[in-house]
Formats: sequence, structure tokens, C-alpha cells
Amino acid sequence: MECRHCASPLEKPGDYCLVCRTRNADTVVLDAARDRATITMLAEADRAGETTVTTTPESEGDRAVVELRNFAGRVADEIRRKRPTEIYATGERPVIRAVRSKLRYPFYRVDDPDPVAYVRDRRGEDALDVVETPPAEKIGGSHSTLIGGRSGVRAIQTVAEHPHVKKVIPGPIDAGGTGSQSGLRAKVARSGDGGNLRLLLRDGSSVQENRVVTTAWDRDTGERVREALNEALVDADMREA
Repeated sequence: MECRHCASPLEKPGDYCLVCRTRNADTVVLDAARDRATITMLAEADRAGETTVTTTPESEGDRAVVELRNFAGRVADEIRRKRPTEIYATGERPVIRAVRSKLRYPFYRVDDPDPVAYVRDRRGEDALDVVETPPAEKIGGSHSTLIGGRSGVRAIQTVAEHPHVKKVIPGPIDAGGTGSQSGLRAKVARSGDGGNLRLLLRDGSSVQENRVVTTAWDRDTGERVREALNEALVDADMREA
């Protein structure tokens, strides 16, 4: 394959061109099974290529942990070669979670039997602004205490990492409720009219409502962000699928 811009040869389809320093794919669609990952590259709405990475899953123990880590690393290496602006992923959550931990690109979950067609169809929709601010700088407000200890911090950070989140503002803690569920659970509630959201943290009988300021401009675009944030919390084992 040749670079679409300068015609220099590329080692693999959709690779970033090191000669003219330009992308040959701006979007990656990852379809991840436990033994096979298909990576489809898109340049705007055009298919720029496809790559498949396979593995032989181990069943248990340390060998399974190492095998999954190596598999995710190989998939991440293939994606990194493209230097995409965004990644859409569907399939097995453990694989997606492992791949996502190795990459620093905007990452979105897709729930559709044909993820490539889904992404191509959405390319015509109005794009939300991307926030480049580091996640730690997005978190602030008059209330600094979070319920759930490290788990609460991890939930807040998971939300703050999303590229369409501008700010996460922790709220007061209500310890007067009732609850028997052990461990912290997180959920992003439905969008308001302006596109902003609420992150609800629950730990036993304690509940904390945290305001999430997004780049969405209305309820519909806010719902798109809400769905993505709840998927991220599921991937982080903070919310039930």
C-alpha cells in the first residue's frame, strides 16, 4: 500500500506515513473476540484497510494473564502504527479493557452487529468538541471528599478521562440512605437539557452526586456522552453491564 498523500510505500495498510508525516487512517474500528481481533482502518468514510491479530487463549492462572496481556499489546501496537484520532470498539470486554489500558486515544464502545457500518454512518453526525485538558485538571470544586476511597477516585478519573468531559465537580455526600450492596457502584444519570450529566456514586448507604460538565449542547448529544461514560465504567468494573 502507498501513502494517500505522497505515494511513499507503507509497511501495512493505514499506517501513519513517516515520510510526509500524515495519517492514512483517522479512525480505527476494533472488533475484539477472545482469540481474534479485527482492526479496520477508516480514512473519513473510506475503508483504508484491515488487519487481524490472533491468539490461542490460555484457560487459567498466570499463563492466562500473560497471554491476554501479550495479545492486547500486539493489538495496541497495530493501532498505534495508525496514530488515529479516535477508536471505536466492540466485542469481549476483557480484551477491550486490556487494549484500552495501553492506548491514549479517544476510545468509544459500540454496541452494533456491524460496527464498521455503524461508525461510517455516524461520520455524518455533528462532532462534539474534544477536551485536551489532562484528567486530573478536570476534577475540582468545593467538595474534595469522595466516597468509596480509591474506588471512588478511580470512578471519577474514569469519567474525567473521556475526551468530551470538560469538568467533574464532586458534590456533598448523603449518608442517610439505605443500601446493602457491598462495594462502590457508579452510574451516569440521564442528561439534562443542556447536555450536562450527573455521576452517582453509591457505597453502602452513602450516596454522592457529582456534576459532569460536557461538550454536548443538548439532551440528545448529552445522551451520547452518557452512554459512552457508562460503558467506560463497565469496562473499569465500576458498574454492572
